[in-house]
Amino acid sequence: MRFSRTVREDTRRMAHTALSANGRTAFWLQQQDANGVLDMTAATLSNPLAAFKRFNQPSGVMNLGPVTRGLVLFSGCVMSALCFLAIARAALGMAGDLPHLTNAAVMLHVVTVVPCVPLGLYLLLARKGTEMHKQLGKLWIALMVVTATSTLFIHDGMALSWIHIFVPLTYRAAWLTVRKARRGDIKGHKAEIVSLFLTALMIPGIFAFVLPGRLMNVMLLG
Repeated sequence: MRFSRTVREDTRRMAHTALSANGRTAFWLQQQDANGVLDMTAATLSNPLAAFKRFNQPSGVMNLGPVTRGLVLFSGCVMSALCFLAIARAALGMAGDLPHLTNAAVMLHVVTVVPCVPLGLYLLLARKGTEMHKQLGKLWIALMVVTATSTLFIHDGMALSWIHIFVPLTYRAAWLTVRKARRGDIKGHKAEIVSLFLTALMIPGIFAFVLPGRLMNVMLLG
């Protein structure tokens, strides 16, 4: 009888000790979680760029982050649709006179830059590392270099405009893209492609549609 009472008391003390320990552990975890949230919030407020990088972290070295992927998808689809619509209107005779097409440099620029938009979009979103991806990537780089070179011959007299700043930027990005791919620097290779697509291709493309008198502006709105 005494032995049974002793066992029950020992069991009760062990249970009480375990509950106390669990309680302290739970309280410690809650404090750590609260501190972590507070630290994360403070870090986000003090360094929003770092917070954005964490949010835009890609799922793999060859993939794009969610924000970058959305930006590429939106800009590429809109620009491709505008190019298709402009070409369709011109082909149907709805764009009026197009004296721009008598200029060989303008023609070369158009036939090389327009395919770069959907092709670049595909290369950035499709599966990477395949043989087709590599061959299409080489084609895209070649088209970008040719279209950048053609713009050097599209100007009034000898006066170049601010838009020609994208010519050396394209040359540099094309060289770095190939160089980093050969060295196995996939992250750097991807960054150069994204930068080239969103800047040297999209920015001049936007102005080509919005500036009056430009070929794409006349084809789309003329």
